[in-house]
Amino acid sequence: MNEEKSVSYTTTNTYQTLNTLNDQTKNIWIVCHGLGHLSTFFIKHFESLAPDPNYIIAPQAPSKYYQDKSYKYIGASWLTRENTEIEIENVLNYLDQVYNKELSSVDLQKYTVVLMGFSQGVSVITRWLAHREISCDVLILHSGKIPADVKHIANQPKRVFSIYGNEDPLISKEALRQQQQLAKSLFNASMEEVIFDGTHVVHEASLQQIANTVLNTL
Repeated sequence: MNEEKSVSYTTTNTYQTLNTLNDQTKNIWIVCHGLGHLSTFFIKHFESLAPDPNYIIAPQAPSKYYQDKSYKYIGASWLTRENTEIEIENVLNYLDQVYNKELSSVDLQKYTVVLMGFSQGVSVITRWLAHREISCDVLILHSGKIPADVKHIANQPKRVFSIYGNEDPLISKEALRQQQQLAKSLFNASMEEVIFDGTHVVHEASLQQIANTVLNTL
């Protein structure tokens, strides 16, 4: 008879940072990539932001795999529907460690903290916000879905943005309607939509717009 068991062990994972956290820094971003991405490349989408005021932290999804039969291109996944609860806890523990290593000795009251997720990263960042005692000033949900198991956000962000392309094949009108209803129940701040002409891609211009027009006012 087959029996599924579990074991705990210590593992190591990487993450990427961009720019330098110093006296010139105003905004600290923690950004989670989407399915099939690697943080090494994902963080390049933030190179267009002004380097002095913006410090970027890009965690790396733990499960890497080859994306093609030539075994050339590598992507990563945060979690799947297999043993989801265990995978969620593993991911949250990893994000906690990244957060503690980078920011445990930092007075976050001096900065604007931005949590951003793209595609699958939206589910990761919103679960982290819901299940851990972290807080942010700005939450950016880019082309992704808040999971239904996120029921309550204790530490409320000041601004919440939803960025998506008007030709994104993964986002239907019904999905948008459901997300708007869920966001309304979760957040005190209204979810502000930023719609661009395009598909399921990271839209750097929208991120620049938020950085230049919103973060400077908080």
